[in-house]
Amino acid sequence: MEKELNGHALPESSSAEPLAERVSWGQKLGTFFRKNLLVLLTVSGVLVGVGLGMAVRTMDLTKAQMTYFAFPGEMLLRMLKMIILPLVVCSLVSGAASLDTRSLGKLGGIAVGYFLVTTLIASGIGVTLAFIIQPGVGAGALNTNHLSLERVTNDKETADSFLDLARNLFPSNLVAAAFRSYATDYKMVAVGNTTNGTTIYQKVPFGTESDGMNILGLVLFAMVFGVALRKLGEEGEELIRFFNAFNEATMVLVSWIMWYIPFGIMFLVGSKIVEMEDVVLLVTSLGKYIFASILGHVIHGGVVLPLVYFGFTRKNPFSFLAGLITPFTTAFATCSSSATLPSMIKCVEENNGVDKRISRFILPIGATVNMDGAAIFQCVAAVFIAQLNNHQLNAGEIFTILVTATASSVGAAGIPAGGIITIAIILEAIGLPTNDLSLMLAVDWIVDRTTTVVNVEGDALGAGILHHINEQEQKKLQRPREEQELLEVRVEANTQAQEETSPLVTHHSKSQEVAPEAIESVL
Repeated sequence: MEKELNGHALPESSSAEPLAERVSWGQKLGTFFRKNLLVLLTVSGVLVGVGLGMAVRTMDLTKAQMTYFAFPGEMLLRMLKMIILPLVVCSLVSGAASLDTRSLGKLGGIAVGYFLVTTLIASGIGVTLAFIIQPGVGAGALNTNHLSLERVTNDKETADSFLDLARNLFPSNLVAAAFRSYATDYKMVAVGNTTNGTTIYQKVPFGTESDGMNILGLVLFAMVFGVALRKLGEEGEELIRFFNAFNEATMVLVSWIMWYIPFGIMFLVGSKIVEMEDVVLLVTSLGKYIFASILGHVIHGGVVLPLVYFGFTRKNPFSFLAGLITPFTTAFATCSSSATLPSMIKCVEENNGVDKRISRFILPIGATVNMDGAAIFQCVAAVFIAQLNNHQLNAGEIFTILVTATASSVGAAGIPAGGIITIAIILEAIGLPTNDLSLMLAVDWIVDRTTTVVNVEGDALGAGILHHINEQEQKKLQRPREEQELLEVRVEANTQAQEETSPLVTHHSKSQEVAPEAIESVL
């Protein structure tokens, strides 16, 4: 009986194997859902938001009711913007302080080169597509009155726009830089009279403060301050630990906010659909411009950037991007690179294993200066407006568009519709009127979504490339050390072997041991 019972032990264990397999599959499914719950909820939030917006759109809400409907989405944007300032400053200070000065300079140089090259490529794609698709040809009758749009005017000189960029790099007041930035305005000043008594006026620039965080100035200060703390040595350790702790606490807040993102995104997307005016008229009028911009984003984000990442790392770029669905969805819904920064840092570190020192150093900079998507639609918009006004662009003007779009995208604010104002700089540089900018603003809420996704994708892949380069450098540094240690071990082993086996060494050591006794006996 015992044998039979014991004999049944093997069949029981074999029959238990499928059960174990079934449990493991169930566990795998449960693990998958637990791991990707936030991603699934965020994507569901977008889809439900579209359906909710289409349903509410039929109710003919008043403006006040639309505001109430958009309130949960507004709360998400306020939460994300609230966390930007401490996240950017603390992450850059701790990142710059934790990296060695030499590696910081090298990584910073590679990052700047990557940002400039990819933005130039993006500008080239934008101009090329605009000339191929020709969105402005045959649309000369299109005007803002026909579409009942408000006019957007911007009389700022191109030189003053770039001077403002330099001024904002060095804010005169750090506290004010948290909520204000420098902007040039103009006033007409009487400078004399003509012979017939007419007063002569000149346009004189003067400085004003405009609402909006001066993120460029804060980024530069935080980086330099982090390097200065590193130079202090032991004296700066306490302050570095403070910023590190502040940074970690901020990331905890980010992890809490991320669970509100699916709910907030649902109302953000829904409210945008409810607020849409005559979409059919806009799309039919500006459909070629929208198509050219989005096609440029698809080519740059789906082909160029992955190829650049693969060229540096020889790794699959799409497996890297698969871990960033939540930030991409947030970017699509909020249209803000800065608002996407908190979730981007968290996902890049946790899902893709990028070193914290790299991600917290490069991503805040990328969210400020790396605007590949913006460069594409700015170039398309500039060529579109030129075609709209029957202006034939020459080679010099095309080169001006490329350079100005690349340079002005650095100063573009990481906020919704931030790139529209920078188009005015390009138009001023090639002498085109800015009164057609309202056409861009009318459909910006469509184009800006793919623009922001491409912007944050470029930042994330840049962080992945720098992480890979940093790992390769560390391996190169470790090899000489390992070889030196191995050499020392071999030398020690050879010495010990000689001491144990060589008869000469043995005889020599014995003679040394006997020598004192011989001397004593002689004495």
